[in-house]
Amino acid sequence: MEILNVENLKFKYPKTEKYVVDGVSFHVNEGDFVVLCGPTGSGKSTLLKLIKPEISPLGEKQGHVRFHNEEIDRDIEDKKIKASRIGYVCQNPKEQAVTDKVWHELAFGLENMGLPTSEMGARIAEMASYFGIEDWYEKRVDELSGGQLQILNLASVMVMNPDILILDEPTAQLDPIAASEFLTTLKKLNNDFALTIIIAEHRLEELIPVCDRILVMEEGRLTIDGAWQEVLGRITPENEIFDALPSAYRLYNGLAGIKGLKGNAAADTEKIPVTIRDGREFLSGYIAKNSKKELQGTSENSINRESPDNKETVKSRQVESTATLEFKEVSFRYARELPDALKELSFKVNSGEIFCILGGNGSGKTTAINAAAGLVKPYEGCIKVFGNKLKSYKNQSLYNKCLSMLPQDVQTLFLHNTVKEELESRKALERLGDFPFDISMLLDRHPYDLSGGEQQLVALALVLATEPKLLLLDEPTKGLDAYRKKNLAGILKELKASGITVVTVTHDVEFAAMCADRCVLFFKGSIASEGDVHSFFKSNNFYTTSVCRMSRGICDGPVTVEEISGVLK
Repeated sequence: MEILNVENLKFKYPKTEKYVVDGVSFHVNEGDFVVLCGPTGSGKSTLLKLIKPEISPLGEKQGHVRFHNEEIDRDIEDKKIKASRIGYVCQNPKEQAVTDKVWHELAFGLENMGLPTSEMGARIAEMASYFGIEDWYEKRVDELSGGQLQILNLASVMVMNPDILILDEPTAQLDPIAASEFLTTLKKLNNDFALTIIIAEHRLEELIPVCDRILVMEEGRLTIDGAWQEVLGRITPENEIFDALPSAYRLYNGLAGIKGLKGNAAADTEKIPVTIRDGREFLSGYIAKNSKKELQGTSENSINRESPDNKETVKSRQVESTATLEFKEVSFRYARELPDALKELSFKVNSGEIFCILGGNGSGKTTAINAAAGLVKPYEGCIKVFGNKLKSYKNQSLYNKCLSMLPQDVQTLFLHNTVKEELESRKALERLGDFPFDISMLLDRHPYDLSGGEQQLVALALVLATEPKLLLLDEPTKGLDAYRKKNLAGILKELKASGITVVTVTHDVEFAAMCADRCVLFFKGSIASEGDVHSFFKSNNFYTTSVCRMSRGICDGPVTVEEISGVLK
């Protein structure tokens, strides 16, 4: 039975000519698990907000959105009932929390619905048990990890018994383990309660195998709508969204094309590999069918990102080079009664390298680069930038063509009403053509009306305009589609080639594998493991790439689809 119908929906923001949602039509049946995907800025977030009237953006709207055959803006009179029936979880976990305690967050929606206390208590107890919240039920919201906070947001919506759940990139700020657990929870809700789910996501690795349908948006239009088996066959490597497809499928598609085994890799739906297990089976079979001669050099030593340097040469160069950033026995805590956020942390970042910091939510990653930028002061230890102690930089000299930082919440950088005004205020508008990405089409937009990915690109332009020698990035891929992540990896390599040292905090292991020279794994404010990109991912089980998990013991060494495809050609 149909639960949602969108008919010829159009929308454009104030003072703009272009429709960001342009004639979109589709319907969703009860119990469907629908994945909405597409390039950054394609209109996904705006479309989802238009389905939730309470958060619909201001602008010119045309067309119809019908929920249970009722016009969503006019026919449903009881706003409290309407708000509870359409659940919504946003990208930033902190933006959705409105109270101070976990239990109160669970009760907030029910209180606004005016439910009796006895019914509220029963619902909250049941939902807390279902989501495993009992152990942190009494905690303050600001004490939760990112993963816990997003689970709380989901539980706070589910306690109101929605008919449909809408999620806008809910894993964008979660570490790989928390993201996987969150997506598993969504599928469990879909299975256990036949809950209708529409989720916009750039992480398709785990969603495609479990979804019913995929909707693809490009430039405000819905270009593809169908079951994933059908959709995969219509997405070619030339399409921007191809890079977001599961690694197993992309490898299969590439190798099938190389050997001419199948003109269209999606022709035989029974054999499409989209999971790690499927990928391992395909990879084992593929290697068995090819001669050993064709597969020479499958070790990590044969994969040279900076030819003609080999691994030992790179290691030697790192030892000899000057440390751009150095932490020595650094400890920091946010309050005297709290445990250390950084605990005797020591590491060096060499000049002219891309250094990636990974780890779970709350492991100290952001705190570390905030300390490097002088935003928080450790109570113990020493931090040096270009060989000088941080305290030796006086009168903002640290930020004068020396160090710049892209914060996790890029909205803190926006002070004006248009992107053009933002760029003009930082003397970045005249340098627009120098940036290796194009944001000219965003100049007349308000920064807050941009998608998460578009905001990231504008913020990066503002930061690069300061001409830093050391660039600190906190979750720079948040909100970016896979194609633009690849572009960003290329941008960072270009910055490295120009002499800029890059330190990146990221949850995105695939992005780190594309661009990093070295990686470290944070755990409770200290470094648990570190190494060059290949040895690091090869030694990890969870903080590793899909290709590493898929090829372990079969074709060790490669960490990306491009690398393993190159080895097996």
